[in-house]
Amino acid sequence: MSNVANAPAAGTAEHPPTLTEAFFSAFRHHPSGVAIITADAGGGPVALTVSSLISVSASPPTVAFSLSASSSTAKVVEQAKTVVVHFVRRADMELARLCATSGVDRFGPKVRWDRLASGEPYYPQVGLWFRAALRDRLAVPGACLMTAELLSASPHSPDMRDDDTLVYASRGWHGLRPMSDANKAPLLLWPEDSATF
Repeated sequence: MSNVANAPAAGTAEHPPTLTEAFFSAFRHHPSGVAIITADAGGGPVALTVSSLISVSASPPTVAFSLSASSSTAKVVEQAKTVVVHFVRRADMELARLCATSGVDRFGPKVRWDRLASGEPYYPQVGLWFRAALRDRLAVPGACLMTAELLSASPHSPDMRDDDTLVYASRGWHGLRPMSDANKAPLLLWPEDSATF
């Protein structure tokens, strides 16, 4: 799911961390949302778990995510015209774990999945998902950044709760809960501070 798991050891006072060590340390402790990307480029369904999903624009609604150049599944996703982006919650953790595990059948007989009317594979048990069209690709050493325009949303997307968020940080899965004193000092992102909120 992430190269952070293969991070080098941190530096010491005598030997300050290298830039790479500092990078891995920073992002290991930088929580990120978890999403599952599914696609079919013509050779059968594929799925992978990502922790790099970000919002890019609200008009048109556009997201971006990175794919590892060493992943065979990522290569299939890159070749697809459309994908399904699943916003997984705590209840979906085992599915996210499955789609992050190498060498397993992510669409086997014990896995609940289906296809949209337009043909894309998806996991109907995930409450919030979007059908998206892949737009642009930015290649960087060892990875590429994909942008995708959201075309349609799952029927029950307005019903999603905020109390069962799943994040990935420090090589583990975590649930988020609101801070008890968060209302004392609210932090708001105003439109001029963000592309989407």
